[in-house]
Parts: sequence; C-alpha cells; structure tokens
Amino acid sequence: MSPSPPPSGPGALAAADRRLVEACLASQPGAWDAFVDRFAPLFAHVVDRSANHRRTPLPAADREDLVAEIFLECIRNDAAALRGFAGRSSLPTYLVVIARRVTVRRLVRELGAFRLAVDSAPEPAAPPADLPARVEDREQVAKLLDRLDPEAAGLVRLHHLEGRSYGEISRLTGLPLGSIGPALSRARAKLRELAS
Repeated sequence: MSPSPPPSGPGALAAADRRLVEACLASQPGAWDAFVDRFAPLFAHVVDRSANHRRTPLPAADREDLVAEIFLECIRNDAAALRGFAGRSSLPTYLVVIARRVTVRRLVRELGAFRLAVDSAPEPAAPPADLPARVEDREQVAKLLDRLDPEAAGLVRLHHLEGRSYGEISRLTGLPLGSIGPALSRARAKLRELAS
C-alpha cells in the first residue's frame, strides 16, 4: 500500500501546525528541529522587515542573534508562548506577532532605535556613531510626549518605544483592547500636529 499524499489546504496546514506545537510541547524527538526548520525563515523575514522599517542597519550576526532570541521567547517560561497558542489565528500569524515584539524590543534597547515616527514616511535614522543626534532625537521625542495628555503619552511609550503589543498594553493599563488602536491613532495625529 502506497502512502497517501500529505493533506493540503489551509485547514490541513493549521492541523499540521497544531500537531507540530503539540509535538514540541511533548518534547517528541525531532519536533523542535522541525519547528526551527519551518519558522527560522519567517523569523528572519520579520527581523529584516522590522529593521528596514526603522532604517536600522542590522549586521548578519545581529540578525541571527535576534532569530535565536525569538526562538528562546517561544520556549521561555516552560514554553508559555507555544502553550498560549489558542488557534484563533494561524500559527505563522501568531508567531509573527511574537517575533515582531521581540525584534522591536531589541532594536529599541540595543540598537538605539529611539525614533518615534510622527509622520507616515519614516525619516532616515542617525548613523550609530552619531550619538549627539540620537540624544537630540530622544530629547525631542520626550518634549513632544510631555505635551500629550499622560494617558496618550503612556500608550505611545508602551507601543512605539517599548514595542509592546495591544494585548500587553491592555493588561498593563486596563484599557479595553479595542480602544488602544484608535487612541494610538489620535495620539500620533496630535504628535504630527505638535511636530509641524
């Protein structure tokens, strides 16, 4: 009897992803290797896209470190991120959110990506060696945020400077999840107005 062809279609892929997560959580042999093989290219893409979006040059070694850090986030705290996958979205979509959050946090923390985009077109970032310009940018951002009401400034800090997701912001602030996007949009509009 010949083996049947692998299932195809979105439902089959979702079921295969669910089985892969379950296999990783059960520490089945080869499961983690399969997970890494499947998602390393996706994580690398998220890292590259996030760095390019922020006009932050990213050496290959830093890119590889970030991909590894994303995988570590998936297994940190007894694989809490993988255990948290509830299937409300596809596994790749769920993992992109995690990858983006890890990447943005690292870019902000270590690579000096302290710019706040107050315009729809991103401005070129200062070269890493240009410390006075970066300090001046941070001071300008701080001055603009001081002119916002405290709640709006807090949302901007959490989302744009700390790279927190809407879910994290909702948990930290107690605001309903659905109100965070519109509040951030209003805050960005006010920042554009103040910056002009």
